[in-house]
Amino acid sequence: MRDEATRSKPPGMLEMERKYDVELVAVTKRYGSTVAVDCVSLRIPKASYTCLLGPSGCGKTSTLRMIAGHEGISDGDLLINDRNVTDLPPSARGTAMMFQNYALFPHLTCLDNVAFGPKMRGTAKAERHEMASQMLDLVQMADFAGRYPAQLSGGQQQRIALARALIMKPRVLLLDEPLSALDPFLRVKMREELKRLQRELAISFVHVTHAQDEAMALADLMVVMNGGRIVQAGTPRDIFERPTNAFVARFIGGHNVLPVDDGLVAVRADHCRLGPASMSQGLRGRISHIEYQGPHVRVSLAMPSGLEAAALIPDGEFHEHPVAPGEERSLVWQAEKAHGVAA
Repeated sequence: MRDEATRSKPPGMLEMERKYDVELVAVTKRYGSTVAVDCVSLRIPKASYTCLLGPSGCGKTSTLRMIAGHEGISDGDLLINDRNVTDLPPSARGTAMMFQNYALFPHLTCLDNVAFGPKMRGTAKAERHEMASQMLDLVQMADFAGRYPAQLSGGQQQRIALARALIMKPRVLLLDEPLSALDPFLRVKMREELKRLQRELAISFVHVTHAQDEAMALADLMVVMNGGRIVQAGTPRDIFERPTNAFVARFIGGHNVLPVDDGLVAVRADHCRLGPASMSQGLRGRISHIEYQGPHVRVSLAMPSGLEAAALIPDGEFHEHPVAPGEERSLVWQAEKAHGVAA
């Protein structure tokens, strides 16, 4: 019924009404008796950057592969551009996928690697090379057209893989941990490039990562998964400021999850300070570790209960009032800086 309604509308009206590039409706993926993705529903807005984030085995890669069509859906429906594509092959979905290992052909030049998709579609050599040249310009690799993958750095190989995916003109680009093989400095540069390309092309990027800083830097919509389910979805700021449960607070990082009045609260480490051990407020512990982080110093405390917590203290403040491992202190915070979380 959904497809019939979609086909009956003029293209302009359909484009105007469409709010989401991808919709997952109660999608489940089973591998035998193992449930990898458990009844996940998600709407990805038009021309947005979405990051699926979570620990290993949380279901994020299986979800991405189902969107791509590389994994079948056990239950539920998948819509792309308001069209039910649940049973369609990858080539008929309007998506392209950039794999973690880039999967470049070692015997082809960069130009021919990028032109490979149009070649498989029967595009004439001159036309596909022109298309590939435009893509190489887009990813700032035009000067490397005649080189082979082995002659490129990891970051350069990634740009070629990105151009090869984009040449297919997808409505949705899927990225499976694309930055994991790069060094920290290059990861930051490539984050900037990915965001620039997504904005220029005005298509949706769906990006799987286990790196919290990567997701917060890139995402319009951040989706935190655990145990095959979505545990929280929202803007990076919303999730960082108000994680809904203890898992999200701990996984996103920068938070302490603390027992207070028979419940739990999450409070950011940069909102915590150290007080004397004799203070009636806060939680008393022994300093276990001090880590210099440039603008801040992270001071970890071990509580008698076995709980670990930390205060993130501005560098200047720490060096005016230094502490040392083994000293007892209280971890304190303003009540309004904490909020309750589910266990």
